[in-house]
Amino acid sequence: MAPWVRAWKMDVRYITEAVMSKRTRWVIGGVIAVVVFLLLPGWLKVLALVALVGIPTVGYLMLDPSQRRRLRERRRRQLGP
Repeated sequence: MAPWVRAWKMDVRYITEAVMSKRTRWVIGGVIAVVVFLLLPGWLKVLALVALVGIPTVGYLMLDPSQRRRLRERRRRQLGP
């Protein structure tokens, strides 16, 4: 067996999971979403865009005022230092 193959196999044993940052995962997901979006026919693009914006909006509007307040406070805590 070639020495570089043996060294590669030894390194692979210690890798337990793929190491990606959260930002990288978001970027990859965004690229895949854009490619899928571009492959859709015209009317389906409009429907997908309406669903993409409408579903979270309707979900937020269904919350009562105390739940909205808690959600806003939670967002502020995550944004601050």
